[in-house]
Amino acid sequence: MPSEILLDPYNYDFHEDPYPYYQRLRDEAPLYRNEELGFWALSRHHDVLQGFRNSSTLSNKFGVSLDPASRGPHAAKTMSFLAMDDPSHLRLRTLVSKGFTPRRIRELEPRVTEIAIQHLDVMMDKAAGGAEPVDYVNEFAGKLPMDVISELMGVPQPDRDQVRAWADGVMHRDEGVTDVPAAAVEASLNLIVYYQEMVRERRHQLTDDLTSALLEAEIDGDRLTEDEIIGFMFLMVIAGNETTTKLLANAAFWGHKNPDQLAPIYADLTRIPLWVEETLRYDTSSQILARTVAGELTLYDTTIPDGDVLLLLPGSAHRDERVFDRPDDYLIGREIGSKLMSFGSGAHFCLGAHLARMEARVALEEFFKRIHGYEVDEANSVRVHSSNVRGFAHLPITVQSR
Repeated sequence: MPSEILLDPYNYDFHEDPYPYYQRLRDEAPLYRNEELGFWALSRHHDVLQGFRNSSTLSNKFGVSLDPASRGPHAAKTMSFLAMDDPSHLRLRTLVSKGFTPRRIRELEPRVTEIAIQHLDVMMDKAAGGAEPVDYVNEFAGKLPMDVISELMGVPQPDRDQVRAWADGVMHRDEGVTDVPAAAVEASLNLIVYYQEMVRERRHQLTDDLTSALLEAEIDGDRLTEDEIIGFMFLMVIAGNETTTKLLANAAFWGHKNPDQLAPIYADLTRIPLWVEETLRYDTSSQILARTVAGELTLYDTTIPDGDVLLLLPGSAHRDERVFDRPDDYLIGREIGSKLMSFGSGAHFCLGAHLARMEARVALEEFFKRIHGYEVDEANSVRVHSSNVRGFAHLPITVQSR
């Protein structure tokens, strides 16, 4: 008798390596039910993709997290339009898009490069030409994304360390904690108060940052409220900061584990975007996203009741051998294209996908301009423990400088 399949997004063993669990789900329980934690889950590529695209029956209005405190009608306060359905979602997303434009992202690239270089200068100094191990997350991958978001929003330089510390506090979970801990609630409130003050300052004096652009965004007299602006800023912190940090560390880790795949990149840095895409497929930061069934949904001859939670597992979908050849092999340059779901799909496709890809490309380019090799200290690497994102809290490396 095979052991019962268990999917527990809070389990530390699952965090270490979820992929064997996903394999069993795809093969044995493509529609999975966990009675104890009260959710359903879809693991096959086709089903996850259809799930992302079905924004009428699969609702976002209670948020996209399984954590009880993050779920509910209040979710939009911190998750903005990610926790809304149309027409509210479309209205807010369209207004935000007026400020968060592809052009603004393009124009940000020189500053992203400067910020990356600043952090790399410090990290390479500490690495002492390869003599000392350095924490790639602490010194680089964990700093750059939040500083880029702060740059975009207009957070003054002296405040950025504090803002970054609060952002980290929002996401941290200790083992066995299946809800939002008090420290994370406190960090969230501190961030919200800080952003409220920033919005008030911009009302008195507009600048050329995203916060001002959001205040000015207007369609036929309709403008964003202060709560809506702060909700979007908070979403940027959670969705934009955390996932990009994880992407950068996951790329470094899997590059180290697959030196044959990385070798061509040292010789040709234009291949870095291919490295980023394969990392997004192979070990995506966003592993699990929740939806709430609205009405009735029948899958695999099973009717899922109205109001039930359904988890979509892009982390599993990307390893589905029904869609990818040799899915468990890390192959930089493989054909991925629209099969990637790291940024979702359909109406809720991530507005920050361009920004994340640009940041990752710039960060890895600048890093590789300085080195001709690096080693990860796997024994002292520490994974993040989260019910929906996957990556490293600490990734000690030694580098061989060019």
